[in-house]
This record gives sequence, structure tokens and C-alpha cells, in this order.
Amino acid sequence: MEVTTKSMPYEAWKDNEYIESLVKELQDNGTNVIVGSFDKLINWGRSNSIWPLTFATSCCGIEFVSLGAARYDMARFGWEVARSSPRQADFIMVAGTIVHRMAPVLRRLYDQLAEPKYVIACGACAVSGGPFKKSYHVVMGVDKIIPVDVYLPGCPPRPEAMIYAIMQLSRKIKVEKFFGGVNRQESQKEFLAKHPIADVED
Repeated sequence: MEVTTKSMPYEAWKDNEYIESLVKELQDNGTNVIVGSFDKLINWGRSNSIWPLTFATSCCGIEFVSLGAARYDMARFGWEVARSSPRQADFIMVAGTIVHRMAPVLRRLYDQLAEPKYVIACGACAVSGGPFKKSYHVVMGVDKIIPVDVYLPGCPPRPEAMIYAIMQLSRKIKVEKFFGGVNRQESQKEFLAKHPIADVED
């Protein structure tokens, strides 16, 4: 099979139109093996270099900080680049309690994360409200604000559990379809439309 390529202007390369047209041509010719190999190659790189956002609101954050120290050394997995800006991060580990006043800030941070973006609900507070269940001031799970990919129970979860949760996220990324798969951005928009911040307190 011969794959034809045309000279593309810089704007097309920047918008990723060239690679999309190449993948479409490969799919039309029945060469899904090559497209599948592209998926595996890209997802291998993505899953082994996921960068967390530096974010914590309570005691789970102390456990998360210990991942960067010598004993647990998250650098061996490729996660060591904890970013202070959401625009440079791949996922947010919601480590700690989210009160109603914090909910709009968390949504704003999520909106500013680079695509594709992921969320780990870390600890009992982020999963379901934890010891503050049925209280007037705590959000009963961050999945009422943002879509969650991995739930990590514990109060607080140990660093080993956090490593396992990030490994689960890495496995999830590995099996995604980069080309022609479910459009994550569309599903995220649907979730956010169904979960406005104004309804969190209800």
C-alpha cells in the first residue's frame, strides 16, 4: 500500500491536520494495524509521563508530598514533574476536603488543565465527603463538580495507595484510542453541563 503525502503549510501541521488526514487515509485502506500501532506508541508515551498538578487542601496532601521524596520516589514512574500551573499538568489529584467555597476554584483549575485531562479523587473527603458526610459545608464527593477517572479511598490513603491509583490511571490511558475513539472533550462538556456549580450546595 502506498501512502501519499502532500506538502502542508505550517498552520496545518500546527493544527494536527496532516496526521489526521494520514490516519484517515490509512483507515480507509483497511490498515487498522498501523493505526493501532500509532495508538499504542502515543499512549505508551502519554501513560509514562503524566504530570500532576500541585494541589491539596488537607491531610491527603501530606501523603502526596511524600511521593516525591526518596522513600517512594515517584520520579521512577515518570510522574515527578509536579506542575504549579494547571496549563502544564495532565491530571489533578484532588487530595483533601472540598468545601462549597472551594468548588468554583476547583472547577476553574479543572477547566485550565491541558487536554487530555484526568482526575483522581484522593481520600474519603474527595470521594464521598468522608467524616464530614451530611455536613452543611463540604461537597459530598468531587464527582458533583468535575468528572472523576479514578477513586482512591482512605483517610488519608497511604503513599503506596496513591502510587497504585496513578498506576491505574496510567493503565486507563494505555487502553484509550487516540485516533477515532470516544471523544473525551465532548463527554466532559456533557458532564459539566449537567453539573453546574450552582447545584453543588443542593
